[in-house]
Amino acid sequence: MKEKFLINGGKILSGDIEVEASKNAYLPILAGSILCDESVTFLNAPMFSDIENMCEILKLLNVKIVREGHLLTLDLHNVKNEKISHEYTNKLRASIFLLGSLLAKFKQAVISYPGGCNIGTRPIDIHINAFKSLGVKITERHGYIYCNAQNMKAGKVVFSSVSVGATESVMMSAVLLKGKTTLYNVAREPEIKELASFLNSMGAKISGAGTERIEIEGVKKLKGIEFKVCYDRIIAGTHLLLGALLGKDMRIVGAKREDNELLFNILQESACNFKEDDLGVTISACGRSEAYKFIETLPYPNFPTDLQPQLMAFETLSSGTSVIKENLFENRFNHVMELIKMGADIFVKDRLAIIKGVEKLYGADVFASDLRAGAGLVLAGLVAEGYSTVHNIEYIDRGYEKLEEKYSRLGADIRRLPE
Repeated sequence: MKEKFLINGGKILSGDIEVEASKNAYLPILAGSILCDESVTFLNAPMFSDIENMCEILKLLNVKIVREGHLLTLDLHNVKNEKISHEYTNKLRASIFLLGSLLAKFKQAVISYPGGCNIGTRPIDIHINAFKSLGVKITERHGYIYCNAQNMKAGKVVFSSVSVGATESVMMSAVLLKGKTTLYNVAREPEIKELASFLNSMGAKISGAGTERIEIEGVKKLKGIEFKVCYDRIIAGTHLLLGALLGKDMRIVGAKREDNELLFNILQESACNFKEDDLGVTISACGRSEAYKFIETLPYPNFPTDLQPQLMAFETLSSGTSVIKENLFENRFNHVMELIKMGADIFVKDRLAIIKGVEKLYGADVFASDLRAGAGLVLAGLVAEGYSTVHNIEYIDRGYEKLEEKYSRLGADIRRLPE
């Protein structure tokens, strides 16, 4: 059933909000779990629709799954190889992660091209070329990718450009290969380190995660474990920006500077009041902030594209002019027109958004076009004067769990309603 958020903005927010486990870490980790022939239990599995969709694909592969609240157990004793159709992959871009795991376990895989949010071109040729360099024979026809890894061998992979997904896929494909595989020009995101930590906990031998070179020494098998996934730095960043707009001693449990260094710098220069402790960050809004002059999205450790819409919502109310350059996805300004409906002053030219701060936003009917755009519009609605309706919230549910309940407990007036 289609649903929407109805928001009455302008409420001051206080209290604690805990950050869920990382969606972008969980999805490859779930895919990597099938490398094991035993059972794996996750201790903090959020109820994101993306995670539920990945679990549906795992069930297709004969994984028995039991969820008790946030406890998720996977019985992997009888995993089988199956063709993964468009019906499954259309809902989830991260379905591509299964390619590496299936090749490692079964030496073959057939998967439809992945779907996901419409934020621009996200070619998988980096994945495909990397697998080919290890000896995988790949044929693409009728919307499917057919892979034969009978002659796959450990070796050297040099990625043509930095790709988080391709790095993770090839890591998983090499875990059970005899010999040493070395990956160059890899992504360095915290989620890469978390995947390596998970696989190493099961018995893999991966070193270098978080640097520009990763080495994988193949092992014969992996063991079952219990595992707790790291906090989600994008959710933490979303909550931090909300606190900077409306917070009064609002504590984000699980937020860490080391995961969002550039965002912390922006908030600091905006004269936002926050303090850090072992549990997280307590933040209070300090009135209208100074515009941060220039921000551009780039791979980690630079500013993440997944926080760009939320930051834009924040900057719409700043004093002065800021410029955001989106380097990663060409369609990641879809939220601009929705913010303009609310009174924002934004001009877009190619990959640049020029934001002249206004004193107020006003409630409006707005439509989420993807997960992070939806989060940005929720922030805008919460700070705007009057009522806003955010439609297409199924996008938001992909990576935020019961957002309306969590924000309501802080004092927000936000309700989930049927369309």
